[in-house]
Amino acid sequence: MLCDTCLLAIPWLQPPLCRLCGLPQLAGQACRRCLYHPLQLSGLRAISSYQEPLRSSIHALKYNGNTRLADPLGVLQAQAYQRHHLDADLIIPVPLHQERLRQRGYNQAALLAQSCAATLQIPLETTLLYRGKTTSTQVALTALERRENLRGAFYCAPDSTTKTVFKRKILIIDDVSTTGATLEACAAPLFAAGAQAVWGLVLARPIVTKATGPA
Repeated sequence: MLCDTCLLAIPWLQPPLCRLCGLPQLAGQACRRCLYHPLQLSGLRAISSYQEPLRSSIHALKYNGNTRLADPLGVLQAQAYQRHHLDADLIIPVPLHQERLRQRGYNQAALLAQSCAATLQIPLETTLLYRGKTTSTQVALTALERRENLRGAFYCAPDSTTKTVFKRKILIIDDVSTTGATLEACAAPLFAAGAQAVWGLVLARPIVTKATGPA
């Protein structure tokens, strides 16, 4: 579990933040990247940059089977939800493909979403969004290549789409977002089904600091 010392050592992203991607930037409003290539989301927020002690906690949850970490990390996401004044009718985790789920034994995003939803008392839906195809690793891919890699990877369950999604505000939970491509791919079928808004909320984002703000 995360002790109080580690929790206090996690540096929260501080404003000014881009109103779309949520990354720190100098001028306020939308950052330069979002002005030219806006995320296909209503917005994205993260707790911190991908650094210690959060990085080790995420790695332990995702790869080392330390599922107990999902509870305190999910509570942190709930705190971020409140801090950023987000508004959602429904919380959905980024789904894993069934093959990956069998290999890992659990979906870390679903565990985070469960903790976050319970803290916020917002309904959690884990059977609405599915991952229909496996994709190659995204580590070495550019932002454009990541989007192409994930095109059509997610879909909504057809029997409950209209009543569950139409005109609803949805929050998608994941552990880490690099370019936002996975969250965008998840949002696409939700928007197509009539969602009013789709936000992303993650634990961490890798951040490259430049004098002129994020590129």
